[in-house]
Amino acid sequence: MSIANQEVARAVEGRTIPLNFLETVSARPDSVAVRWHRDASTDVLTYRDYAAQATRLAAALGELGVGPGSRVVLLVRNRPEFHVADVATMLTGATPISIYNSSSPEQIRYLARHCGASVAIVEDAGFLEGVLKVRDDLPDLAHVVVIDDPPGGVPSGVLRWAALLEADPVDLESAAHLVAPSDLATVIYTSGTTGDPKGVMLDHANVCWTEESLRLALGFSTEGYRVVSYLPMAHIAERMVSHYSGITLGYEITACPDLHLVLGAFQEARPQLLFGVPRTYERIHSGVRAVLAGDPDKEAAFDRALAVGRDVAATRALGDEPSGALASRWEQVDAETLRPVRELLGLADVQCAVTSAAPMPVEILDFFRSLGVPLSEMYGLSESSGPVTWEPHRVRTGTVGRAIPGLELRLDDDGEVLVRGGNVFRGYLDDPVRTTEALDPDGWLHSGDVGEIDGDGYLRIVDRKKELIITASGKNISPANLEAALKAQPLIGQACAIGDGEAHIVALVVLDAEVAPVWASRHGIEPGSVPGRQGSALADDPRVVDEIAHEVHEANERFSHAEQIRRFLVLGDEWLPDSEELTPTMKLKRRGILAKFADQIAALYRGDVGAEPTPR
Repeated sequence: MSIANQEVARAVEGRTIPLNFLETVSARPDSVAVRWHRDASTDVLTYRDYAAQATRLAAALGELGVGPGSRVVLLVRNRPEFHVADVATMLTGATPISIYNSSSPEQIRYLARHCGASVAIVEDAGFLEGVLKVRDDLPDLAHVVVIDDPPGGVPSGVLRWAALLEADPVDLESAAHLVAPSDLATVIYTSGTTGDPKGVMLDHANVCWTEESLRLALGFSTEGYRVVSYLPMAHIAERMVSHYSGITLGYEITACPDLHLVLGAFQEARPQLLFGVPRTYERIHSGVRAVLAGDPDKEAAFDRALAVGRDVAATRALGDEPSGALASRWEQVDAETLRPVRELLGLADVQCAVTSAAPMPVEILDFFRSLGVPLSEMYGLSESSGPVTWEPHRVRTGTVGRAIPGLELRLDDDGEVLVRGGNVFRGYLDDPVRTTEALDPDGWLHSGDVGEIDGDGYLRIVDRKKELIITASGKNISPANLEAALKAQPLIGQACAIGDGEAHIVALVVLDAEVAPVWASRHGIEPGSVPGRQGSALADDPRVVDEIAHEVHEANERFSHAEQIRRFLVLGDEWLPDSEELTPTMKLKRRGILAKFADQIAALYRGDVGAEPTPR
């Protein structure tokens, strides 16, 4: 263990999530813990309320036989009951495990059986139906609890959440001492893009170590910050950002259970800390550009203001603040142009914004930093409790930052990123073979990612070892880098580069759902101008394809001839989270895309469909 790793470990020695919860409840009982919309009103849960519900639920779960060594699975969206259920389970000494809410009955059966869950807590009738379909195949699942009563009443053998909350509460202080740092805090199941999901075991020491390292990396306190919770709680990023850190630092969480409503949640909550996958930021960027596209004069003024913001962001990335003429220009353009845009987006109060989970196009990162939103990129894995590298202040675009405090980082002989530290997981649940593949005898986590580290310790991810395209000529090509360059273009919302074993690279590109209709309207392409034309049919319009051809050419300019896209096909229907094309956290499911679009890809290589990139 490195000296820095030891220092972080000493700072959190003996700590657990329930002990952190006890301290926060004692320190800020009347502060808002979670707020959410219910019908036409906004409800709040204070930390006192949070503790009252969690201790009552813990008592009820204990009466159901839940205790140390037990597992409780949660099928609950981003709402206050998730936080209560997760903490209550830990207060019994058991382990809460969140399942992706989009899981099919077959997936629920696999996950609940794999972890040996004795209780399932589900949100509503829809989730309940999925569990009940496979309940007979789950002999360990003794109890099912539903939060919202189904319209036709609660089925026999199912327990009501409200009834459990009537139990006499356990003593919070006593219950907070039930678990040890080495006990499992949760199991994070990978989303299963290839093969069965793996159960990533994280203990309380992992979580507390990670929180301390992130606190040191940021360099200032985020205690009591406003945060919007909207990504799946089954993913380590949302669990760490809003749930665990919320417990430790007393965050005021706005729960947003619907991804389609997240921009409205930003505007209402005015978050101070913001986490999002790249697609979150790409959507905001596209929305801004779509609005400005209708007024060329405003767009030009905005771009001039961004140019000043870009100089300011570059200055701050060096650890300095703007001064002199630059400071004066910044004060003017920020007041007149940029801050009003941040206000409109609900991002004016953001003190720290982070993106992770997939590569972020450099142009999008630069856009937000120039706008005055302090956005930085983080790299991490479920197996590392989330973060591996992050530099929130001295941002170097094109990289994912430096090793977080206390973490050891190096590259293997083949360029694979290796990690060792207190955040590294305890192995895959009941899977010693894959655990041995990921963790070597010296404690190094083999990430599966290929990277490069510069002289200042900044990491650049080249690609997944198993996702690198190897062309027929033996050239190794990063599809992620190509895709990031494509998505930085205005009309392209999503992209997948293809070419493994082929002579050259082709791509599927998806129109940006917000920008493309505005661009089309500006160029005289109205929905009614072509018989039967609706949104996705824009992908067939020759004028749209020609513009995409120019954009693909511009993206190609960044790459060598062998890496460039030779032909592309425009798709109009957006790829949605947890679909054949994307995981719940919006990573590409390459195998799914290759299977679904196999005929189109074959036709691309024959030259029967698609188009070639062309310069303007």
